[in-house]
This record gives sequence, C-alpha cells and structure tokens, in this order.
Amino acid sequence: MNEMKIGERKIGSGNPPFIIAEMSGNHNHSLTRALEIVDAAAKAGADAIKIQTFTAETMTLDDAREEFIIQDDNSPWNGQSLFELYKKAHTPWEWHQPIFDRCKELGMIGFSTPFDETAVDFLESIQTPCYKIASFECTDLPLIRKVAQTKKPMIISTGLCTAGEIEETVNAARESGCENLILLKCTSTYPATPENTNIRTIPHMRELFQCEVGLSDHTMGSGVAVASVALGATVIEKHLTLWRSDGGVDASFSLEPDELLNLTTEVQRAWQALGGVTYGATKEEEASMKYRRSLYVTKDMKEGERFTKENLKAIRPGHGIPPKYYNVLLGKKVNRDVRRGIAVTWDIV
Repeated sequence: MNEMKIGERKIGSGNPPFIIAEMSGNHNHSLTRALEIVDAAAKAGADAIKIQTFTAETMTLDDAREEFIIQDDNSPWNGQSLFELYKKAHTPWEWHQPIFDRCKELGMIGFSTPFDETAVDFLESIQTPCYKIASFECTDLPLIRKVAQTKKPMIISTGLCTAGEIEETVNAARESGCENLILLKCTSTYPATPENTNIRTIPHMRELFQCEVGLSDHTMGSGVAVASVALGATVIEKHLTLWRSDGGVDASFSLEPDELLNLTTEVQRAWQALGGVTYGATKEEEASMKYRRSLYVTKDMKEGERFTKENLKAIRPGHGIPPKYYNVLLGKKVNRDVRRGIAVTWDIV
C-alpha cells in the first residue's frame, strides 16, 4: 500500500497518526470563536482542522412535517427540524478562507466536508487541499464522483454503510480519478458508546479495500482512539469545542482542548509502542541483562566438594551460568576452593 500525503503531511503506518479536529458547528456562529478553536487545536497537537460546507437550503427543506423532525430520545438534537439544525450548524462560507489562513499560519491543514456540488465548486475556488465525505453522504455517488474528479485526497466516513455500499463508493471514487483514499470507521450515533464502535473492523477494512483506514470517533475520551491505533488506524478524527458548557450543536460529544491534548499525546505513544516484531534484549535493555538470575555458590566449598541444593542457588545478579544448567551441575565437583558469593562459571567445575 503506497504512502499518501495531504499537503506536506505523510499518512501511513510509518508515520504518526494524522489527527483531525472537527469544528462542525461548535463555533456557535462566532468567527472569533472559530479562530479560537483553530488556535486550541494547534496547541493540542492536531494536524488539521475540518469544517463543513453547506447551507440549510442545500441540506434539506424548510418543512414542518414529521419526517423532517428529528425524533430520537438519545439524540442531542431531538425535537428539532432538520432545517433548524442545519441553520444553526452551518459555517458561513465567507469564514472558510480566514479559518484556512489561520490553520496555515499555525502549521495545520485546513479542509472541509462538502455536502453538494456547489460546496465542491466553492472549496475548489479557495484551493482546499483535500476533502472529507460525511457518513450520511457516503452513498451519494454523484457527490463522490464530483469530489474524486478534483484528483485531491478523499477521506470518507463509513458509518451506517454495508461492505457492499462502501465498495460502490470506493469504486466510484477510484473510477472518477481519486488515487489517494482514506476510509474512516465510524459509528453514526452522537455520542457513540465504546461497545458499539467495533474497531476490529479497521484491519479488515484495510485489507478489503486496500487503502489507509482511520477512525471518526464520536465516543467520549481517548481510549477508543488509542486502541484503534493499535489496530492500524492512521487517521483519527475528533470533534473539538472550547467548553462543552457553552453549548452548541455538537458540544455534548466534543472534546475540550485539554482532552484533545491528552488524546494526541496518548495516540502518539500508542503508535510509538507498535514498533516492529522483535525478541530478545533491545539496545536500551542490554544494561538490565546483569540483573537476571544466574547460578551462584551460596556456601564456602572446598576443592572436590560437590554442588548440592544447599550450596548452589539461582539468584540475582546474572554474572554466572544461566539457571537452566542447575540440574546439570548438581552432583558435579568444584576443582578449587570457592567462597560464598562467587558466580558459577564452567572453569570451576
């Protein structure tokens, strides 16, 4: 599998996980707050900020009929109309450039999720470096093809999708010109629970679709993200807000900056810990070898005296013969006088 790049950042198993902070609507309709979220993400070690490009009118109809109302007691948006939700959540398009400029100043990558063709055209006009496809748009093949035709890297969340639906999406993207594709395992509940996240899917998805695979994580905390890195995730996406107490459309399942810092730290450690397949002492462990057990004389012995359980013990440190020779030595004679505390070596046997 070829290593890929977004901007100058390499993505793949040989590189630290690519951490995306999802702003979504947590700016609470304040550009100042949006830029503060960018600043907080940079301080927490995120590699990228992702926003969303839509208007309420491009997402749904302003309609009060029941099917346009969210009816889910477990949803933070229960009782709201889709139109009302998207009106609250949308990021004004004139904010995109200042947000992306701030990202660039801070050494991060700024990009977005388009929800229709007009959003793609707009993002192309401001030269976004890559695209994200949301889970609920994963099966919108015309949108997939439109984005793929830009030839830019695509990150696609797969929540709700069957393997067959993902295959259709991947094929559509590749046939339309996408050469750099990342799939994200995602559970489309808000928040998601760890037991409903099923991250063992990550290595299977990687093998099945032959591309980089990451996690779009709606659980609270960093445990699921850390575990996903151990299973091969090379991208982690997490929602970020300044303070959950301020509210906002996604605040209830978003991390605060100190929590994102903990996540970036822990997934980095998880990635470092993967290493390679290795046995035996590492270079750093060599100094500890002398603290292994080995065979020592534990009572003074005269020349010709035999080793017994009373005068031969396996103890620390490790300067003597390895303990595996204990039974071999029992009954053997020493060829000189030896005193208590001498490491047993073959030349005294």
